[in-house]
Amino acid sequence: MKSTIAFNPLSMPTYVMAKPIGSSCNLNCSYCYYLEKEKLYENRRSLQMSDETLEKYVESYIQAQPVPEVLFTWHGGETLLRDISFYRKALTYQRKYGRGRKIDNSLQTNGTLLTDEWCKFFKDNNFLIGISIDGPEHCHDVYRKNKGGVGTFQQVMRGIELLQKHGVEFNTLSVINNYNVDYPLEIYNFFKEIGSNYMQFSPIVEQMSATRSDGLKLLPPEGTDDATLAPWTVDAQKFGQFYISIFDEWIKKDVGKYFVQLFDATLAGAAGEMPGVCIFGETCGHATAMEFNGDVYACDHYVFPEYKIGNIKTHTIFEMVFSEKQLRFGADKRDLLPTQCRQCEFLKMCNGECPKNRIITTSTGEQGLNYLCQGYYAYYKHTKPYMEFMANELFFKRSPANVMDWARCKK
Repeated sequence: MKSTIAFNPLSMPTYVMAKPIGSSCNLNCSYCYYLEKEKLYENRRSLQMSDETLEKYVESYIQAQPVPEVLFTWHGGETLLRDISFYRKALTYQRKYGRGRKIDNSLQTNGTLLTDEWCKFFKDNNFLIGISIDGPEHCHDVYRKNKGGVGTFQQVMRGIELLQKHGVEFNTLSVINNYNVDYPLEIYNFFKEIGSNYMQFSPIVEQMSATRSDGLKLLPPEGTDDATLAPWTVDAQKFGQFYISIFDEWIKKDVGKYFVQLFDATLAGAAGEMPGVCIFGETCGHATAMEFNGDVYACDHYVFPEYKIGNIKTHTIFEMVFSEKQLRFGADKRDLLPTQCRQCEFLKMCNGECPKNRIITTSTGEQGLNYLCQGYYAYYKHTKPYMEFMANELFFKRSPANVMDWARCKK
């Protein structure tokens, strides 16, 4: 039975991944889940966000925030296909409607279009830049190719060098797939070498079908009768070992120097705090995606017609995020967990992870088990004593980096 939806709308910030250029991109990455979203707007000549939509969004987004600090997230497609003037307008609207509130901006890019001009703009306006890169060249170029089918590693590296030249803060986002999952330490050490202090590794799990009426090949978790796993989908057990290998290297000498998103979220869970990542929260639904024309969807991974919750021109961000439809979407993350998850010792760490990956059945035949369950379980079991030690250090207001000495003694 579904439980009553009950959480305070003022308890957490609202996040929107804004798509100023929709799904348009200068690359043709094989595994990209967003490129095909252009099929939802085939009748539009342009996928560029209008000034009217931009202003409406900025005003509504700021008004929806229950906290004094506001973070705007610009996402793609490829965000830099919009020129600098678009983002200058965004900053102008932020000042207009911010009324003195602290406002920050983050922008995700594939890095291939970065120039001195872009980097100076980002530095001058304190943008945090996320760079999509899947590791060293042989890992990156497997799937991240341009429209001509050529790998893009060298272009991305030139972009990173420009960010460093101008002192722009950046982090790296890597998709863990069926190829690069076999090179965890090579990837981790590579990112350390290029100056990435903040790393995010996102496992890719996708189902494909040729029978959706809207022409989309990639599927939401409910799938279809003919759904098959995409060939780039990561192996669950290998995914767990990928993180274990990196953790074992990190725990020796890198705690407090390099930050891996999953490690931070796990430590937060061990300390009884919010994980800071939506996929590990008990519920979800407060992180949405907005297309170029103002259409808002339940999540960046749920841009399907059935998950559209409104449009910025007719509804405020607050109205859409806290609509009955969206609240139910968020509560389903908790309410539809199978018994195996509810009885798991690591439930409070994982909370079933992202609903989009809940595509397999349990040993007893219940639907909704996360495809990555085996990998996460192995990772949580392996890291548990170290995370408990760090959580205890935090409780007593000591540095969690003390775990490195403890780990050496433990060995």
